[in-house]
Amino acid sequence: MSKFTLFMKSNKKTKENGFYAPTTSLLDEKGNPVEWEFRHITSKENDDIRESCTTDIQVTGKPNLYRPKVNTNRYMTQMIVKSTVVPDLYDVELQDSYGVKTPEDLVYAMVDDAGEMQSFQMWIQKFQGFTKSLEDKIDDAKN
Repeated sequence: MSKFTLFMKSNKKTKENGFYAPTTSLLDEKGNPVEWEFRHITSKENDDIRESCTTDIQVTGKPNLYRPKVNTNRYMTQMIVKSTVVPDLYDVELQDSYGVKTPEDLVYAMVDDAGEMQSFQMWIQKFQGFTKSLEDKIDDAKN
């Protein structure tokens, strides 16, 4: 028996997709909010999303010194888009029905209530395994 047997991919637990109704504005034929389907993203996908949402900003009063700043709204929207299985946010017909051209804009058009969007973002963070929200982590880092 190999000393790495427990670490082999065949022993890795598969994560199940999750379901959540992010808005009460979209209802099924029985009047219930329509659930969307989500998949877990990988650590690598998360790093890629965070990197794409990070810019370097100059530190005030310190020439040639920069610090990274994450656009948290963009990061959360990208995470939602990358996680969503159903509906297909890349579907042109669906985008056209809302008058938008990107999956990110489609998320905002479909979930256009600010409170629902905040709840949606909190749910997606928990679903993806984050026990603290990105905003909480930023606040902790500031203190």
